[in-house]
Amino acid sequence: MFETGSTDPVAQAFESQRDRLRAVAHRVLGSHADAEDVVQEAWLRLSRQDAAAIENLPGWLTTVVGRISLDVLRSRQARPEASLDDRLPELVVTLDDSPAPDDDAVLADSVGLALLVVLDALRPSERLAFVLHDLFAVPFDEIGRILGKSTDATKMLASRARRKVQATERPTGAGREQRQVVSAFLAAARGGDFEGLLRVLDPEVRFTVDTPGGVVVTLGATKVATGAQLAASAAPLSRAASVGGLPGVISWREDGTPLSVLAFTVTAGRITAITAVVDPAKLAQMNLPNPGVSSAFTPPTVTLGQDTSSGFAHDRPDSFQ
Repeated sequence: MFETGSTDPVAQAFESQRDRLRAVAHRVLGSHADAEDVVQEAWLRLSRQDAAAIENLPGWLTTVVGRISLDVLRSRQARPEASLDDRLPELVVTLDDSPAPDDDAVLADSVGLALLVVLDALRPSERLAFVLHDLFAVPFDEIGRILGKSTDATKMLASRARRKVQATERPTGAGREQRQVVSAFLAAARGGDFEGLLRVLDPEVRFTVDTPGGVVVTLGATKVATGAQLAASAAPLSRAASVGGLPGVISWREDGTPLSVLAFTVTAGRITAITAVVDPAKLAQMNLPNPGVSSAFTPPTVTLGQDTSSGFAHDRPDSFQ
């Protein structure tokens, strides 16, 4: 971590901007650790510059942080691996037939997960344009310089990102229409209906699995659909649930041991992101409800248009690699 001397005017100026820069980087990247690294790199770059030649230091620093963050996002896209520990809020999980918790904290948690997964589904340029403009009021012409695009093109990127975010920023995951899409996905996975899976998956769907060996991220409908067919070959006890305010599924082994928790983000009738936790240690910390069913429970087959409990076996997360 850099140290700012009390008599160094450049260091003092940077220190006055540090919290804002860290907030920008964290919103763009969704990781406190990555944000700290970006801010540190920005300080190193500033220390190598002639600060007297910089007319607008806050603007210059925002540009530098934006460019570094964009590089990180593009690197993630090339190698989509990241720790969920620093990014996922503590998930509130309830069975669909359980009383809904009436607590402002649950609502805040729901919005946090929904926003996180939709931001992760955005292209790097969309995410940067949306975060910088909508959350930090950076002018489009400045964002365009970071992205190497015109002001009009940057406005279009932010507008496209905004539409995607607005579709999920209010936690309506337990709604009938979104549950129907998830039910259709689960039914197609169990039935081996590859085309049915592709119909409900966004072409750029992002599947993130938190496993004991680390995080596995799969991008694209074809790969996710293939993995879904393989993973659904086993059928543990499963129940439809609300996971962080999103439609989800909890699966247990026959002895009642939690097997997996999945949360689905549905935008405009298609699944744009799936977040799964299969790490036994993390599942044990989630205080999951008991399945409340006998070992003979079999999830019913569902199709688009129905709204019922669904089963999805995710016993083999490596199937999605």
